Amino acid sequence: MNMEFKRKLPIPQEVKAMYPLSEDCAEKKARNDEEIQAIFTGKSDKLLLVIGPCSADREDAVLDYISRLASIREKVRDKIVIVPRIYTNKPRTTGAGYKGMLHQPDPNADPDMLKGIIAIRKLHIRALEEYGFSCADEMLYPENHRYLSDVLSYVAVGARSVENQQHRLTASGLNIPVGMKNPTGGDISVMMNSITAAQSGHTFLYRGWEVKSKGNPLAHAILRGFVDRLGHSSPNYHYEDLSELADIYEKSGLANPAVIVDTNHSNSGKKYLEQVRIAKEVLHSTRHSEQVNKLVKGLMIESYIEDGCQKVGEGVYGKSITDPCLGWEKTERLIFDLASLRT
Repeated sequence: MNMEFKRKLPIPQEVKAMYPLSEDCAEKKARNDEEIQAIFTGKSDKLLLVIGPCSADREDAVLDYISRLASIREKVRDKIVIVPRIYTNKPRTTGAGYKGMLHQPDPNADPDMLKGIIAIRKLHIRALEEYGFSCADEMLYPENHRYLSDVLSYVAVGARSVENQQHRLTASGLNIPVGMKNPTGGDISVMMNSITAAQSGHTFLYRGWEVKSKGNPLAHAILRGFVDRLGHSSPNYHYEDLSELADIYEKSGLANPAVIVDTNHSNSGKKYLEQVRIAKEVLHSTRHSEQVNKLVKGLMIESYIEDGCQKVGEGVYGKSITDPCLGWEKTERLIFDLASLRT
């Protein structure tokens, strides 16, 4: 094989034993899970807001950002449930570039996945211990999910992974909401097939075990826009897109029809300031159709302390080193605006 086996990494059970979740934190997560899942089952009409940096790049800035979310959580709690994004794995279109904290806990140093596994677990635990947030992460590598399985309240399967069988089968065995993004090419049928697979039970190979899943009724859609054959970004968050998706869901027979609208990526053409307008337009659409209103459960927003993005090594505290993000001042204003717009 054309690869070097560097070292054997500890299994999730061992890492969890080294960095255990306290009983108090487990109770906090259980309460968060109940509140979030009530949105997807229709028991709650609150708006789910999955919000945070494109990628978690450093513990201090991420926790600083989460502390700011905590400071406004109670002010919007009657309308919005906030789930911070702590995305510790970063998909790369060509494979090149910063791959996230799992690979590089220090973006300026060489990859070190042992340190990375420990760093991402400690970060998620601190968010729960210090601020009461059990967060969202992307399931870029299904076999790594169990390192964080006891601390996450939301999981996303990305546009490049949604057609992968292992992602679908692993999602079918989780008991938290799993969002399936439409693929980069925009084929909605691929996303819907992925949701169908995730809501069904399967027998499959996982981490050296033959496992049997029961199916995850909380698997749902995420619309993130798409890229056409010429490489141009095209949105799919407009009223017509949401109405069409509602019709597709109605014919599918799937449990708990739901969509989260990703306001960045191809929906904004990575013009991060457009997220403000897009988020408000989505809420405007929900007021014109009861069918759309029932389908739209929330928004996904890329936000950090500073506006925009920077290259690795520039060292601006709280500024994204991957996709550009909405800065805190604009983020805070947007959250309050969304709460006031939510009927």
